[in-house]
Amino acid sequence: MAQFSVRDLLAERERLGLDLAAGPPSGTDIEFVDIATLDTLDALAAGTLAIIPGEENPAPYRLDVALRRASARGLAGLVFTTDLALAETAVALAERGRVPVLAAPHAKPSDLAVAIDRLLSGGASEAMTRAAYAIEQATAAAAGADGSVDDILEAAGRALGVPLSLEDDPTVLWSDNDAVCVGEVPIGRLVAHRTDAAADVARPVVASLLSRAMQRQMRDRYAPTQSRADLLVELVLAESSRVEAFVGQAARLGFPLQLSHVAGWLKPTALGDPDARPPRGVEPALELFALQLVEGRDEMWHVAFIQDDMLLVSTEEHGAGDHQRRLREVGIRLQQQARRLAGPGWAYTLGLGTPQLGAIGLRQSAAEARIAADSAVASGRPGGVELTDVTGLQRVLLDFYASPISRSLLHDVLAPLDALGAERATTSVRTLLAYLAHRNSLASAGRELNLHPNAVGYRLKRIREVLQLDLDDPDIRFSVELACRVRLLGGSR
Repeated sequence: MAQFSVRDLLAERERLGLDLAAGPPSGTDIEFVDIATLDTLDALAAGTLAIIPGEENPAPYRLDVALRRASARGLAGLVFTTDLALAETAVALAERGRVPVLAAPHAKPSDLAVAIDRLLSGGASEAMTRAAYAIEQATAAAAGADGSVDDILEAAGRALGVPLSLEDDPTVLWSDNDAVCVGEVPIGRLVAHRTDAAADVARPVVASLLSRAMQRQMRDRYAPTQSRADLLVELVLAESSRVEAFVGQAARLGFPLQLSHVAGWLKPTALGDPDARPPRGVEPALELFALQLVEGRDEMWHVAFIQDDMLLVSTEEHGAGDHQRRLREVGIRLQQQARRLAGPGWAYTLGLGTPQLGAIGLRQSAAEARIAADSAVASGRPGGVELTDVTGLQRVLLDFYASPISRSLLHDVLAPLDALGAERATTSVRTLLAYLAHRNSLASAGRELNLHPNAVGYRLKRIREVLQLDLDDPDIRFSVELACRVRLLGGSR
């Protein structure tokens, strides 16, 4: 049996309900524990910790005699089940005779003896007792008004006698018995600072308490931001005529639409399968990382997901310098984290919009960012940081692309080509645009497409048959060219 002293016993003082009243905190190792009276101390073996029952303080002279006997017998200490008030002589005798005197007010002697005996013998019984107490204390800490992670860790560690800590580990599985997660988002592992059987038993329950405490803290901390995310998605996807209807709702949520906004669009692409969707846990983990990343920054930030794409918006006073640069810094951090979460088979393309004023400007910046990301992916350049050229014709096309009604009308013009399949439809749109952009010149279109004019003519013959449109009519030619430019500008659309 390992050596066990009063110092080790005091490490469990909170659970056992005892404390040192006089004498040294160490001394003779505890080898036995027994319930005795002051008159029967001479019958105890050396190394025995004697538990003295009683609800009242013993007479001072009797206590002095007991301390002398305990010292002479080599007892490990005396435990009184009352709130001791010791005279100076008793304190001096305890120190001189090196007899620890402990008080366990109102403890039941038999229960105390069993608990201490389990500590002496160790094993599964003692480990289960300490684990149960640690779980009880951690649960009480979690149920408190604050119920913070630190409070739970401190309460559980103190009850176990083993310090506990939370180590960051984004790769932890929710099924691991030491995993701490917020919903499906892995946070880290609950670890004990030394090997301990009781800690091994208590860790799964304490880890679960930490998970729930963190989820509550995250909900309270980020609830306003997450509420604004729903509004942001509606605003970006809504018809232009409904934009003004969002102003009042935004004001109630603390979303100052009248300020300047710049948007970033993070688009995932599977390198082996363009139609694949990111792993399920990436979105919630990336959202939590984003909220923690922008917390405390001077700008106001908004995070939302539209299908698998992430929309990031930074809001500031109009005229703030380097607005796009600050968005870019945060966006690149998110891009890097998304790659780590999704794995090497995924690329994340970051498109950046320009700072714009008001609700319509926010929509415009989001459209710019989305087009930049979509165009890069469609051009075979996934994984980079892209800016949209928003000058001249490009800016006009962006206005069309930002309007769902305009996109729908222009999509209808080319819809018959979609029946040919995605690849053939894209080839047809590129051929048609080259032909129309060069004023219906087969030779000029052929040079741009690196095709013989006869091949361009053959393609156009099939395109005319599918579209059933008169491409010699100026109005029709203009609408078809605009539809082709918007289609290709939108990348996969």
